[in-house]
Amino acid sequence: MADTKEHAYGLIARLPQAQLSAVVGLLEAMLDPVSHAIANAPPDDEPESEEERQAVAESKTWFERQGGQGIPHEEMLAEFGLAPNDFQKRKD
Repeated sequence: MADTKEHAYGLIARLPQAQLSAVVGLLEAMLDPVSHAIANAPPDDEPESEEERQAVAESKTWFERQGGQGIPHEEMLAEFGLAPNDFQKRKD
């Protein structure tokens, strides 16, 4: 195992900055417990109910009537009294 880590360290040391950022992101995702759980979760094999099929069909019909255009994100947020920068404030 020590040889494998040393080999990994050597490869990482040779990477240019742009690729290093990608590798760091990958390693963080691999070590994040939620990402790990999602990656290893079994596929959703629950059968779709008739009610779900109907809801999907209705949503597709609605979308087609809108000319293939959804509702802009800002408009949806406004319906709830929110603006895009409100989420930035909550992060801080």
